[in-house]
Amino acid sequence: MANLKDIKRKIKSVKNTQKTTRAMKLVSSAKLRRTEELAKRSRVYAAKLTDMIDEIALQLQRLGEGANNSVFFSKRDEVENVDIIFVTADKGLCGGFNAQTIKRVNKLISEIKSDNVKVRLHAVGRKGIDYYKFNSVEMASEVIGLSSSPDYDQAAAFISGIAEDYASGKTDKIIMVHNGYINMITQEIKQDQILPIDSSRLEGKMKSDSELEIEPDDDGTLLDALIKRYVEYSMYYTLIDSLAAEHAARMQAMDAATTNAKEMVKKLSVQYNKARQEAITTELIEIISGMESMK
Repeated sequence: MANLKDIKRKIKSVKNTQKTTRAMKLVSSAKLRRTEELAKRSRVYAAKLTDMIDEIALQLQRLGEGANNSVFFSKRDEVENVDIIFVTADKGLCGGFNAQTIKRVNKLISEIKSDNVKVRLHAVGRKGIDYYKFNSVEMASEVIGLSSSPDYDQAAAFISGIAEDYASGKTDKIIMVHNGYINMITQEIKQDQILPIDSSRLEGKMKSDSELEIEPDDDGTLLDALIKRYVEYSMYYTLIDSLAAEHAARMQAMDAATTNAKEMVKKLSVQYNKARQEAITTELIEIISGMESMK
């Protein structure tokens, strides 16, 4: 039977861990409430902006090739380079949150490379960066601290260079991958093609009562500015959505850890009581045996 002092020390250690995990769960819960509210507000704006871009894409498609002069709507005949932007957390202790994102990115890389297309990785978040550095995978760009504290200006600066590479022809497609927030117990991997704007997926969704009008001979200045805002806000919203999912995942992980610690304390307490009873029984037997030997 294990030593009583060792079991007592284990019980104390597990109880301290339980206090830590419980505190981390409460912190994540508080952060989630704040981030969830921000995500809800941002989602409305992102949805409206996306709807507008989609409607423009459909109108351009209806007007024909002559109206579509924007490079952001032009699907490349031959895709040679694809940029993948992925978001992970800067910290761990959030279950499989980061692993799920990395798994999807690895799958996407394999699919793209199977068509003899080159892939460039752009990483946001320490966990994803550390993983690919450990596996000796080169990244085109990386940033730490942005996923844990989303900032619009920093997000815009990060993705602007990638969008410029697309406009100049250095890359033919930009895909964004992150683990998004659904509710407090559910996260979902989201994979979106940012550029070029894909109008083919919107067939049959054109509104007949649309008031939007596009002139075929427009120089595209306003449209390009709108696309720029769309790309920048897509990056910013992705960071907020990912952060909300991260807090939810960490809250779940810490709740599970607290429950496991509680169960372990119960098992160790039973083990301690058994060991204590055995020690008392042994002492009684020794005392009785000593008394019997003195008779």
